[in-house]
Amino acid sequence: MNVYAREDRMTALVDRLDGLLFFPVTPCDDRERLNLDAFRAHVRSGVAAGCGAVFACCGTGEFPSLDLDDYAACVAVAVEEAAGRVPVVAGTGYGLAMATRFARAAEAAGADGLLALPPYLLQPDQDGLRRHYEAVADASRLPIILYQRDNAIFEPDTVAALAAHPRIVGFKDGYGDLDLLQRTISAVRAASREILYFNGLPTAEMSALAYRGLGITRYSSAVFCFLPAVALAFHRALVGGDDATVNRLIDGFYRPLVELRRQGAGYAVSLVKAGVRLRGLDAGPARAPLGEPAPEHVKRLSELIEHGRHLVEDF
Repeated sequence: MNVYAREDRMTALVDRLDGLLFFPVTPCDDRERLNLDAFRAHVRSGVAAGCGAVFACCGTGEFPSLDLDDYAACVAVAVEEAAGRVPVVAGTGYGLAMATRFARAAEAAGADGLLALPPYLLQPDQDGLRRHYEAVADASRLPIILYQRDNAIFEPDTVAALAAHPRIVGFKDGYGDLDLLQRTISAVRAASREILYFNGLPTAEMSALAYRGLGITRYSSAVFCFLPAVALAFHRALVGGDDATVNRLIDGFYRPLVELRRQGAGYAVSLVKAGVRLRGLDAGPARAPLGEPAPEHVKRLSELIEHGRHLVEDF
């Protein structure tokens, strides 16, 4: 058990989940074997840079490509490096049997909470989604954040029902339908429930102003993995209402980055790993089935990193 966790895990996580959320990559060698030393260094640098939480072994961390042993080792290292300064949330997913095993492994490794990724492959109905996530929440003592994306798209009443579970404390939206999200927030509020909301779209900074309009300022930043100064400058500007700086960084850095990300399948992960390598940490390649970014795209990423650094030199 995490010796730094408070007795009331739900309150502890909800009270501490603030600031910029760091979703580290999971380094490997050329044969896709876990490089735990590089992962440790990556998490250590992110915590030192000022992240608000570490979300280990999630989407950017290639959760679907990790076996249970590597997953447990990474979560334990993240907990060690965070050392109670920020919470550690671990991914879990697949069908119920595997999601349960990952949830219990994360609890044993000392994680403070779970991010529940969509169930594998199937297209469930709303009752099936509800039963699945309630069962995942029952599998450990860890508080859970639901992740809406792909085949896990929730109707507002389903989220309101799930919010009644004592361990379901958050809702991360990776779908981007703001009408649906507003109705979800309203349904949960009308049911007298309270959960945290997160923007989980790829390169969430591009939609951050729209989500802020719904009262959502928590988001996951892939850019923090390889350019924390820019990510933190954007976050400060967003929460501080400095929209001029927000738009300056969108125009000068984030929009070109998104246009580059759209040049290849899987770039939401593989381009981030390339960025980490460009900043000096041997994160290794993206694991199969993802491919590597084209050399000209890595060159463009390098140019964008340098430009981004110049944009925030005076911050």
